[in-house]
Amino acid sequence: MSQPRATTESEPDVPAPVTPTSTYRLQLRPEFPFAAAEAAVPHIASLGVSHLHLSPVLEAAPGSTHGYDVTDHSRVRTELGGEPGLRSLAAAARAHGLGLVLDIVPNHMAVPTPLRLNRPLWEVLRDGPASPYARWFDIDWEAGGGKVLLPVLAGPVETCELKADGDVLRYGEQEFPLREGTAGLALPELLAAQWYRPAWWREAHTSLNYRRFFTISDLIGVRVEDPDVFTATHAKVLELVRDGIADGLRIDHVDGLANPEEYLRRLRAAAGEGCWVVVEKILAREERLPSAWPVAGTTGYDALHRVDGVLTDPEGAAELAARYGESTGLPQWPETARAAAREVLTGDLAAELGTLERQAGPELAPAVRELLIAFPVYRPYPGEPELPPRAVEQAAALAGADVVAGVRELLLRDPAFAARFAQTSAALRAKSLEDRAFYRYAPLLSATEVGGEPGRPAVPPAEFHAYCADLEREWPAAGTVVSTHDTKRSADVRARIAALSQAPELMGGPAGGDPQLAWVARQTAMGFGRAPEAAPRLADALLKAVREAALHTSWTDPDEEYEASVAGYVRTPLDLPAELAGAARANLLGMTLLHLAMPGVPEVYQGAETEYRALVDPDNRRPAHFPRSALARLDEGAAPRDAAEEKLALTAALLRLRRDRPELFRGYTPVPARGAAADHLVAFTRGPGLLVAATRLSHRLAGAGGWRDTRLPLPPGTWTPLVPASPDGTDPRAAHSGSAEVAALLAGHPVGVWLRR
Repeated sequence: MSQPRATTESEPDVPAPVTPTSTYRLQLRPEFPFAAAEAAVPHIASLGVSHLHLSPVLEAAPGSTHGYDVTDHSRVRTELGGEPGLRSLAAAARAHGLGLVLDIVPNHMAVPTPLRLNRPLWEVLRDGPASPYARWFDIDWEAGGGKVLLPVLAGPVETCELKADGDVLRYGEQEFPLREGTAGLALPELLAAQWYRPAWWREAHTSLNYRRFFTISDLIGVRVEDPDVFTATHAKVLELVRDGIADGLRIDHVDGLANPEEYLRRLRAAAGEGCWVVVEKILAREERLPSAWPVAGTTGYDALHRVDGVLTDPEGAAELAARYGESTGLPQWPETARAAAREVLTGDLAAELGTLERQAGPELAPAVRELLIAFPVYRPYPGEPELPPRAVEQAAALAGADVVAGVRELLLRDPAFAARFAQTSAALRAKSLEDRAFYRYAPLLSATEVGGEPGRPAVPPAEFHAYCADLEREWPAAGTVVSTHDTKRSADVRARIAALSQAPELMGGPAGGDPQLAWVARQTAMGFGRAPEAAPRLADALLKAVREAALHTSWTDPDEEYEASVAGYVRTPLDLPAELAGAARANLLGMTLLHLAMPGVPEVYQGAETEYRALVDPDNRRPAHFPRSALARLDEGAAPRDAAEEKLALTAALLRLRRDRPELFRGYTPVPARGAAADHLVAFTRGPGLLVAATRLSHRLAGAGGWRDTRLPLPPGTWTPLVPASPDGTDPRAAHSGSAEVAALLAGHPVGVWLRR
């Protein structure tokens, strides 16, 4: 585990091995540059984290609020303060005992405005396939008739005003390079002579001939599998690692790469064994990260699913699903997921599907389509000997066993086809599940999260413990998260929504002309509660939700009349029923405790050290508010005033314990309770002397009569409570040993942390 690092002039070029004890994610943007992050360092360090995790820092499209639209891999982003600003931030962080982790984007680059900001792409468009930069991008020149389709026009080309101006072609604010020797031609001949074809944006669905990020044509895929491209796109990042500016790297969308393992091995060799590397990899519930990957683990969405799930009531979730089906008339989860996959593949990703079908040939094309739709995880990987049997069976039932066998054989003998199949599969899973089905199937919105399984949202305690034990054994330095820049609802919003699974009758009967939207609006409002500017923020999130669900409107074909009605579904009161206030508090603190105490390297999202309510982006990327004064007051000995400060006190206590006593966070042993309410307690030990316990399904527990005779057999020793006092200013919990009554152990609190004396 990392400790504050001293540096000297004689420090070696290769950093010593570093594993963060915890990380704190900051979303950088022009309004929150390196200097603003530097000003937040003292507060973040005081929480007890070991590392700042920065959103992408390389040069990006002007005004970008996220940085994933990289334009120049060789430079640190000027709008954030440039490389001097980053190095100043790193120095300030080191002075407070913090290191940096950088988020990097190997899969794609921006197709920016102005286009010349992406020099490699500019030169390819100017010089065509002979350009030395042509190898950078996945462009199917043959499919485009020798041209790159650029879907940037507002309408058909004949309706748009394009004009030559010196050595460029202009269209509004955009400009394109002219092929050498074509500047004096008349416009029709000039357009025909270029290496690209400006086109109506709608043509991207069917005619796009470059690989992109999901369905976003403004992000063009990069071929980092080419060693020279890898070297060029990673030189600056690796320099920052070698200089000790960065201790770790988060790899965005690793499933977009042709061969993730090959890429990661090349990265590991270049970055050194000391660099902490985690990958944004979305694992299905039974899926496991490939053991051969030279990484610390995933970024942690698999942990999010388990933490959410263990606090979800399976019976109530099933009742909500039945009520949702009756209210909306929409199908259950399996049918929803399949329908969304077919729609997205044959619609939004029709160009990508067409590429694969051309490569496979007309006889195998139906099997390609059905295998992609049936694939149960995000993608296959090179070297895997067989496709998932269930996917083969489902595809064969629709396309025929012989043609499915033909595609299986093609995947084994044609690496290029296999890579594109896998990349398309990853895009399909992301767009059809995360960005469509999760918005359509809404019985319990806390379950429709990245890495989640809406059709089976609850995780039994035994499964949670098994997951944690596996994580500690196989990937002890993996990342874990509960709120990120990509979560549709922050952990604290989901905690409140999950409480509904304990009392589904309190969901009521949402009213409105669109029953699906009425359900989503009511449940989201219950989770969001009385957050600042709640009504307009909720209306914005609902508008995005209906567009993503694509049941009545969509991003590409908006129904203006329908969309004008969306804000009317935001009704008061914007809060949970009072009966669930206690359950919401128990979930809030339970999620915090489980996340920060379980195996792995936990990450706190900006501002989420206290109660943090946010909806889908861009709402969750609003400027962070740091609870400096509240933390200072708690550190002076004051009692928490509410659940938000209880969370802050618990977060700081556990993060500081991870920093100061990292040996306590090794190993994992479940501690099962005994008695009538045993299933309502999740308890485990870490290391030689840390015990934690969290109440689950507290509303059901109270309705059944409370803890009653339930006891927790404590491991040997005397256990003393760690967590600060509660809002009433008292903390009656005493030291315990032997077998303790859970009611006495928790003393009215939903969670507890104890150290062995």
